[in-house]
Amino acid sequence: MLEPLWTKDELCAGLDGECSGSIPDAVAGVSIDTRTLAPGALFFAIKGDRTDGHAYIDQAFSAGAALAVVSRDFVGKAAGPLLRVSDPLEALNALGRAGRVRSAARIVAVTGSVGKTGTKEMLRLMLERLGPTHASDKSYNNHWGVPLSLARLSRHAAYAVFEIGMNHAGEITPLTRMVRPHAAIITTVAPVHLEFFTSVQEIAEAKAEIFHGLESGGTAILNRDSKHFSFLAARALENGAGKIAGFGKAPEADARLLGLTEEDWASRIDARIFGAQISYRIGAPGEHLAINSLAALVAVETLGGDAVRAAAALAGFYAPAGRGAQSLHTVDGGTLLLLDESYNANPASMAAAMKVLGELPTSKAARRIAVLGDMLELGVSSRDLHRGLEQPIEAARIDGVFCCGAQMRALYDALPEPRQGAWAENSAALTGTLMAALRAGDAVMIKGSLGSRMGLLVDALKQQFPPALQERTAAE
Repeated sequence: MLEPLWTKDELCAGLDGECSGSIPDAVAGVSIDTRTLAPGALFFAIKGDRTDGHAYIDQAFSAGAALAVVSRDFVGKAAGPLLRVSDPLEALNALGRAGRVRSAARIVAVTGSVGKTGTKEMLRLMLERLGPTHASDKSYNNHWGVPLSLARLSRHAAYAVFEIGMNHAGEITPLTRMVRPHAAIITTVAPVHLEFFTSVQEIAEAKAEIFHGLESGGTAILNRDSKHFSFLAARALENGAGKIAGFGKAPEADARLLGLTEEDWASRIDARIFGAQISYRIGAPGEHLAINSLAALVAVETLGGDAVRAAAALAGFYAPAGRGAQSLHTVDGGTLLLLDESYNANPASMAAAMKVLGELPTSKAARRIAVLGDMLELGVSSRDLHRGLEQPIEAARIDGVFCCGAQMRALYDALPEPRQGAWAENSAALTGTLMAALRAGDAVMIKGSLGSRMGLLVDALKQQFPPALQERTAAE
């Protein structure tokens, strides 16, 4: 029998609802998606912007759900027991808060303009070496993802890692107050979601909300290279932080990057962590990953772990799919290298991805090709920020640039003619032109905001050019 995640008594105490049918003695999991629901799980019928979970009650029970939480006004029939509540999302919030109350785990929360998911995965790998560890799935970092992750928190976990995101002011505060972390990481502050903010300083203010839930005496872990370091440190202290720890390349950093050597598919890092020299390997290239690994190591020390011992786990870290995953593909006359950055984009992450592409040796990149889709939610600064990508493209010695989307037209028109590959209105329209242009020896980086649907180009490339080696990505 599966170990119970929540017992009947705990559910009745945590959720104010009316029972319909025979409530099971326990549930083995929590889900809001019938496509990934495991047998024995509790299903919450959440009403979202695009879909209503109540339409999938039958699928939930067909997939093996033990119990479904539905709205009191749900009138349909169901093949299993129901728990009727005023609002299923608020019920999920309540269960998430109950999960945090009963947990004795040492908890770290991660936010930042870029690098949240990768940092969270590094922490998961390292903390698993120290004890039972829970971490939020994928990028479950919003108003439903955080309570869902908390509701899945095992009572036996010794450590837990939560990712917290936002695109509006005020969104982080209720989430961090649910999580109540002992350590909070802000990876960096960058010009993202400017459609909803008037300045990068306002973004820093929004990121600082993570300290509203920091446990008294907890640790704030901040990027020492950021011009917002002092501001964020002050906000952390105002909210009861007992310690400020900095990471980065700055001499003042408590976790300082001393050296970075790119290896085949990986990076060798030399660092100083609270005065102790340490060398370790990350199974993915990129200075941005190396710097975020320092933040993760500080968190491990903060939670009572041994950073030197834990760092060995980072050799097993691979860039997640859509966030830098690399794969080789067979082309007439040889292979090409794909860098899949299709999940999301903003000016900071674009610059980091260009740098990784530019640092590839010529043995892997006879030509460096950047395939770029629109960066969304940049507001009135969008055109200038897209055009500004010309600088990191030049610094990375990119040979050809293919663009799609109305905003990327500004960049494409600013590029010198030898670098102009092609422009199209959208990713689908660019597909044929791009596939015909690729050849053996190319290194191809595909990146854009999720709404730009750059994943279509990744899928098309993988379909046309079969894998030459097993793809090196983090588990989804």
